[in-house]
Amino acid sequence: MALEDAKTQVDQAFTRRDLRGLSFENAFGGATSFLRRRYTKDLAGVDVAVTGVPFDQAVTHRPGTRFGPRAIREASALQAFDAPYGWGYDPLSVLDVIDYGDMAFDYADTRGVPGRIEAHIGAIMDAGAAPITLGGDHSITLPILRAVAARRGPVALIQFDAHSDTWADDDPDRIDHGTFLYKAIRQGIVDPAASVSIGIRTDNPDTLGVSILDAASVHRDGVAATLARVREVIGDRPVYVTFDIDALDPAFAPGTGTPVWGGLASWQAAALLRGLAGIDLIGGDVVEVSPPYDPTGATAIAGAHVAVELIALLGWNRRG
Repeated sequence: MALEDAKTQVDQAFTRRDLRGLSFENAFGGATSFLRRRYTKDLAGVDVAVTGVPFDQAVTHRPGTRFGPRAIREASALQAFDAPYGWGYDPLSVLDVIDYGDMAFDYADTRGVPGRIEAHIGAIMDAGAAPITLGGDHSITLPILRAVAARRGPVALIQFDAHSDTWADDDPDRIDHGTFLYKAIRQGIVDPAASVSIGIRTDNPDTLGVSILDAASVHRDGVAATLARVREVIGDRPVYVTFDIDALDPAFAPGTGTPVWGGLASWQAAALLRGLAGIDLIGGDVVEVSPPYDPTGATAIAGAHVAVELIALLGWNRRG
């Protein structure tokens, strides 16, 4: 296929016959599945299921991350034509990737959402696929991690974020985007000794043993030193990656609920993600994209790139 195929290809989300390969329909038209992958609920033979959880409940400042999955999918249309630059291989040629669509839930039953997320991700994993989740606020990562740990045991975590999200919260009924990691550690589903948070730039009195590589250290020490420390911490453990888009400086991602200056540049985030090649990645998410606060679409573009990089990490050990 080539770009000239746009003359005849459209709505590849529904019309493509296979699960591999690039797509060449016009970026500005057609059904906007993630990377123009096939929309399907059939998980048979699937390696990676991209799914959306359009849920936000009580973010610190600016709501709207429920629109994140839709915006990320639309932004990903710009990336469907080519393999991700610099990887040296095309993950869509070695992985069967689908868009599993969004998780269904009753918006008036907030307390029921975490259980639905856990079951949703669990079904993906039980079918043998790796989940890549588009959020939604950061509260969604806790039930995702519950599903992961139920199948893989306590995992190592790489968190890209401006906030450590380990503020104390011992109320099991609270759904809070800022305490997911506190609860995950307290519940024994994340091993803090094998976990690292990158890009942090807000104070927190207790990070519960998670290694903190704050934004200032990344700027000062550089990407290579940061990656060396990450690999030292996680070792060869199975690892989950969660990427809060506010890990990026607001100059690169203004459309988020909790922007904090002094963050990672997009090139740093790209280099850090790419430098993780070879890790035993279980799955990942990108959260907190809030399109109403970024009319340029830059934040959604960043979120789409993060999701593509996660897919490339999943395919790295299978490449020819």
